[in-house]
Amino acid sequence: MIRLLAVFIWVIPATIWFGGRMIWAVLVGASNTRCICRDGPRRWARQLLRISSANIAFENLEVIDSERPQILVANHTSWYDVLALVSIPGTSLFVAKKELARVPIFGRAIGGCGHIFIDRQDRNAAVESLAVARELLEKESPTIIMFPEGTRSKTGELQAFKKGAFVLAIQSGVDIVPAAIIGSRDVMNKGSLKISPGTITVRFGTPISVEGLGMEDRNELTSRARAAVLALQAEPARSDQETI
Repeated sequence: MIRLLAVFIWVIPATIWFGGRMIWAVLVGASNTRCICRDGPRRWARQLLRISSANIAFENLEVIDSERPQILVANHTSWYDVLALVSIPGTSLFVAKKELARVPIFGRAIGGCGHIFIDRQDRNAAVESLAVARELLEKESPTIIMFPEGTRSKTGELQAFKKGAFVLAIQSGVDIVPAAIIGSRDVMNKGSLKISPGTITVRFGTPISVEGLGMEDRNELTSRARAAVLALQAEPARSDQETI
């Protein structure tokens, strides 16, 4: 309870500070807007993790290539999954549900910095959001982060994958990077406000090439990526973790 109270006390002023800086940089077209949009969320996330007594350990982080576009797909069981992935190298952009756009300051800040909101209930709007993501992949070479389950798993078991990330990969010719997030549910479970100390491990897998694939292959690619995430979840912990 003390840990939760500390988070609540910290999160509002911190969001106003970091979010306000991001919004202002975007509005005035500051020369360092990209740095503010990249570093602000990382500092915000790391401070929140510290207050929560949560550590992040990366395995096989070298597969993240900050010089080329990639689409990272991961399992999703906790809000802390996002905090764990914010710190990967290079420019990363999340594809998030549209409801987050309505969160005061936070929604405006991340939207202004290029993160993409998607309406899961409106297929046409979702297609338009994926088109925006494809344009960003072509122009800015970011790592686009998506949770293909669509929502957090209540049980921790990997749910069925939606196809949006894999359609995007085929259309843009960009590799899929599978990732397994382990331990975030122990820190904060879906439906619970309890925050427990712990280590969240993010285990990255071998990138999956989409070279030569067409839209008729999207189901097979979806199944292959889900199988890769399942396999990563089952692997034993490595000794060469990078901890932040």
